[in-house]
Amino acid sequence: MRHIDIHALADGARFNRFHAGILAWCALIIICDGYDLAVAGIALPSIMKEMGVTAQNAGFMVSSALFGMMFGAIFLGTIADRIGRRHAIVICLALFSVFTAAAGMSSDPYVFSAMRFLAGLGIGGVMPNVVAQMTEYSPRRIRATMVTLMFSGYAVGGMLAALLGKGLIEQHGWQSVFLAAGVPVLLIPFILKSLPESMTFLVQRKRLAELQRTLARMEPSYRAQAGDRFDLPATDRAQGAPIGQLFQDGRGFSTAMFWIAFFMCLFMVYALSSWLAKLMAGAGYSLGSALTFVLVLNFGAVVGAVGGGWLADRFHIKYVLVAMYALAAVSITLLGYPVSTPALFVLVGLAGASTIGTQIVTYAYAGQFYPTAIRSTGIGWASGVGRGGAILAPIVIGTLVGMALPLQQNFQAMAIPAVIAAVSVALIRHGRSASAVPQHTGAVAEA
Repeated sequence: MRHIDIHALADGARFNRFHAGILAWCALIIICDGYDLAVAGIALPSIMKEMGVTAQNAGFMVSSALFGMMFGAIFLGTIADRIGRRHAIVICLALFSVFTAAAGMSSDPYVFSAMRFLAGLGIGGVMPNVVAQMTEYSPRRIRATMVTLMFSGYAVGGMLAALLGKGLIEQHGWQSVFLAAGVPVLLIPFILKSLPESMTFLVQRKRLAELQRTLARMEPSYRAQAGDRFDLPATDRAQGAPIGQLFQDGRGFSTAMFWIAFFMCLFMVYALSSWLAKLMAGAGYSLGSALTFVLVLNFGAVVGAVGGGWLADRFHIKYVLVAMYALAAVSITLLGYPVSTPALFVLVGLAGASTIGTQIVTYAYAGQFYPTAIRSTGIGWASGVGRGGAILAPIVIGTLVGMALPLQQNFQAMAIPAVIAAVSVALIRHGRSASAVPQHTGAVAEA
């Protein structure tokens, strides 16, 4: 009889085709998710013109998806710890694909907002699930890199939306970029067949034959034997309400700090994503040039996410994040001041790296902080609370734009949350992290 610690097996595994497959699927899902989220900001000037809405009302239209994301992150993140991540991911993909396409067929601001709310449920719900999935299966030594590399697909999706938007909106109208978002629903059968289920979930449901097949693919040196007993840390054998466990074992204060950091970072991300094109167009750039800034913003996000993940695997992830938030405060503030066009592109890229990129690294930190059994719940609640910042951002910045304030004041309003987020991350008690606290194991299932 052998005692198999599944997480130790995952921690020590060498990167192989199994890991590459999970990375590819999760990244593709996030690319689709990023496209669906960015498409509203890309099309916003055209939507405002065709529907005849004010800047403030347009902010509410954009926020409808973000309001849906808040509920999606909390409930579809939490439910994944009960029904399995694979099915939760598929449900989310169906929601954001179908209803983003439906928004493209609407001509009324209220119908558009309702469709975007329903799409937001899926957009928000899929993020904590793919982060939890990637965190669980990644080898420990490259975990942050894999999570951030996967999540950089979010920025790739934003770049794809900007590239398609420049041509499709002018030739076929803003509706075309929304209709294109329905294509990913075709991926669902392949995801159900190819994406493995959470190891912890399989142990808890005693689906041990499936677990053994997964372990053999993840670590080829593992050979299944009759009588294998699978060990889980005590924290993975969750009892009671998952939300309550976020505040147990000394995690309460740090959970609150994560929530503040997510709120502030998502405020910056969605302020820039929703209003950068409009602000740059108002500053005298053509629509095509303004969309180029969105493209640069998301390119910077990819660099920031991958670079931040690489740094987090080599230095303390907490202090890497503090430095990235400080860079966000500086780069966003400088966007409001007159500089040469090349310097402006550099600042926009740095802003993308230190906001969208930093948010991705923050997801990676949350994924490492919480035990596996409540990982989706922990990330989901942090992301859900953070959506409050995402909801407020388009409305607040839209109100400021409507007040015709100087450009620098709009960007200063976007930069203040970076300082608050930096302080919050600095206060997180890393000693309470699941990756820092020794876990006592116990056999919970036998093959």
